[in-house]
Amino acid sequence: VVLAPHLRTLRKKDLGLPHMSEATDAQKATGMCWSSPTELYNKGKPFKITCRDIRGVMVTILADNYFGYCKKETKTQIGLAANIYGFAEEEHAGGALAFKTYSLGVRFDPKSSYISSNYRFSEAVKLLGDSVILHKDGYATNEKYPEIHIMPEDVAIDLNTQLATWRQGGSDRSLRVLPGHIYVHPSGYKIRLEKNPNTVNYKLVGTAAEGIFTHKPCTVSGGGKSEISKSLNDAVIHGPIYIGDFNKDMDEVESIVERDYSNSIKAELLATEQHSPGRKVLSDERSLGSVIKLLTVNEELYTDEHNNFVKKIPNHIRAIVFVLKRFYKASWGKDWRSHFQVDIVNGAPGHELKFDGRNLVGSYLRVGLEKEGTWRTYKLRQDFVSADKVQMEDDITASVVVPRQQISGLPEKEFDAHPCLKISQNCEWRLFQRPDEAIHPGFDKQTEKDMSSMGLMAANFKAIKKDEMLELTQTIGFFDRFTPEMQVHMKKASELDGFDLCSAKSRLWEGKPTKNPRYLQLRPDVANPIGRYVAELGSRLARKIPHDAPCNFPVGAVIGGRRNNPPDVLDGIKIRPLCVFNPIHYQEIPELFMDYVCSVTGKSPSTTGAGSEGALTKGPFNAIQATADLNNCVVSMILTQYGGFSSAAGWIGPNYRVDHDISLLIPEVWCRMMPEEREPAGLIKRCELEKIDDFEFEGRAVPASRLGYRITHNFIIKYFGRIFDNPSAVFTKEILKPEVQDLGVYVDGIENLVDAQRKSALLYFEDGTIEDACPPLKAVLHCMAYGHYNGKFIADPEIREMFTREELISSDWYQKRLLTKQLRDIEHWEKSTKILEDFVQKPGYSLEVNRLQIAERIETARKQLEWAKNPKYLDAINGTIGADPIHS
Repeated sequence: VVLAPHLRTLRKKDLGLPHMSEATDAQKATGMCWSSPTELYNKGKPFKITCRDIRGVMVTILADNYFGYCKKETKTQIGLAANIYGFAEEEHAGGALAFKTYSLGVRFDPKSSYISSNYRFSEAVKLLGDSVILHKDGYATNEKYPEIHIMPEDVAIDLNTQLATWRQGGSDRSLRVLPGHIYVHPSGYKIRLEKNPNTVNYKLVGTAAEGIFTHKPCTVSGGGKSEISKSLNDAVIHGPIYIGDFNKDMDEVESIVERDYSNSIKAELLATEQHSPGRKVLSDERSLGSVIKLLTVNEELYTDEHNNFVKKIPNHIRAIVFVLKRFYKASWGKDWRSHFQVDIVNGAPGHELKFDGRNLVGSYLRVGLEKEGTWRTYKLRQDFVSADKVQMEDDITASVVVPRQQISGLPEKEFDAHPCLKISQNCEWRLFQRPDEAIHPGFDKQTEKDMSSMGLMAANFKAIKKDEMLELTQTIGFFDRFTPEMQVHMKKASELDGFDLCSAKSRLWEGKPTKNPRYLQLRPDVANPIGRYVAELGSRLARKIPHDAPCNFPVGAVIGGRRNNPPDVLDGIKIRPLCVFNPIHYQEIPELFMDYVCSVTGKSPSTTGAGSEGALTKGPFNAIQATADLNNCVVSMILTQYGGFSSAAGWIGPNYRVDHDISLLIPEVWCRMMPEEREPAGLIKRCELEKIDDFEFEGRAVPASRLGYRITHNFIIKYFGRIFDNPSAVFTKEILKPEVQDLGVYVDGIENLVDAQRKSALLYFEDGTIEDACPPLKAVLHCMAYGHYNGKFIADPEIREMFTREELISSDWYQKRLLTKQLRDIEHWEKSTKILEDFVQKPGYSLEVNRLQIAERIETARKQLEWAKNPKYLDAINGTIGADPIHS
């Protein structure tokens, strides 16, 4: 990649381009001609020229110095290599490995239902081998990270005594529990101390042994690729839990707790319930989630009488009921009131609720903004702790699809619904981040920490002199909201000559702050390797994998990202809406690929602007025709049988701005779902996803079915109820059904999407690459462009059949992909063998032949060549994506 920004000054005439009178129609259409001798190439704007061939040789000249373009060239070179090699995909994806995490309060009990009894300390120590140091008291410490301890299976941890206790050799043993240390049960469950950021109080936090890899591919600019792996902690707000009149409110809590709920469920639905609706609120037979569900309006499940009762419960009373349920112990009986108090303030009862003498602190989360910019903030469950995350991807990913049975050491039953699995690899060491939320001081704590560190590379931030920086440090209500790291950085910068940066101040462009500020962030799992190590350690113990064997984390869910916008006007140009999606949609593969082909975005904060970013996003940067990547992706989705979900960023309808708030929540929801709960068929059957049908509007058909399925109130209650106290208040009818906000905008948004899809598809017919599309993709492109394929519509069974796994495996075109891969491997190993054999024959190279172990390499190459020629080779790679028969 050659950076040459001065080439923007070249004239078209000097480059040998023809005069308009001598140009072809194609040259005129692409601007590859001139009418004035002084006319600059590409109007003097940045451009690139690329030369590449089928061998994988590629040279690019960039007439710009923007780091993002250079990075995209690296990305497309990886894409070219992946397509030529076969087996692999290069994906425009973000991703996170998320582990559900809960507040354990003050005690961890190894007999709890979430701890399996099938694990022993002796077995764990044997699996971990010399990676741990065994102590005589019967626990072990990690050799690399001494703050990690492997505990016996009967360990109990009590925060009040600050001790972990267990039995060994007939005697009691103990270990002091310290902040910053991690205590791992032989089952892989992890326990640690966590301090509330607003008080001096600590709590025990437990993290599951197994997580889920949420993969966010085909995501447009601003669609949440980076946000999916960011910790939710930065967005959580902590504050007191308030009460009104203590005695009056406690009476109301008691009435809710003691109420008879036997008749709460509709009579015709009683048979479908697994448990009796008459269970008491504080009964051990009810979980906190069950109580949240009970005290949430559900017109489909509950009677009108019960729903009316629930509607009248004040939000602060509901929150107190949930707090009581969270901490209640059966030994209290009906004497639970004595555990709650308020202070006396100015001779009268105060309003900050206490539990056993300690101030109760609630956690709140912003989920969107009102149209006028007001934050929508909601209380999280009292036992909620944000998931432990390991960033797996950010933007450039290389991945491979493998038959499930070829991957050893997978968690039991986790991937049973997927005959093949995707393994992904992050290709970046540093991430080119656009910290959208950093404009709010103190909100994006990671960005403020990164940007206050030495060695920063940033673009599109304002260069601030010390006088202006001093003024910023003296601005109350602004400076004091920053993290301590950024405050120290700004104060230091206000005393030094030259220029410096503030994370909340982006560069001014045409009189306005740019929406594309960037900086290079060291990859979090590289900057903090212990996080990845602990994640793998827990899974390794849960699956009983030895420390020197691979521990794989295949993709568990595919959840792309959308950038939605309301109708707007920019520089006098009308921008049509795309805000037609609710928070989470699911699409079957035909509709999913209509979106993937188009990759449409409205007001993108990146440099590409509004419109289609091209197949699988960033199409203009592709080194080969997009059909190759699309074919790979189609085959991958059919083989793996992953459900095609997507999340909304930007806006939901014209009235609700959500920015990246939904993107942050996706891993939190998915890691708290069981494998069977994540499968689309079950979600549809349980009415947790609803199909969107076509309808008529002002006499014309609106193809709303392109949107697929969307989450329902049932989904919100069940799954977001594992996060929020009152999930139905977070996701209202207007958010779940954007058409309720403005039907005209909703219709225009769908028609805008369909128009963009049609225009994107027609390009494949204009340039002839439709002939390179595999049959399922070809059917999708025809339906996008012309509404049908060989007289069949997208919903016809004959079209849907093309996307089944059985049809794919048995097809000639898929077998051709496998054969293409085999032939390329044969060619590769024949070439490699010859190069090595020729090297041996070079005079004077005998020392190098020995040093480089060429003889062993020749033997390896010959064995690989022999295997590639074996008739069984095609059977062995069945279930992979093979190789696309790309054209140069």
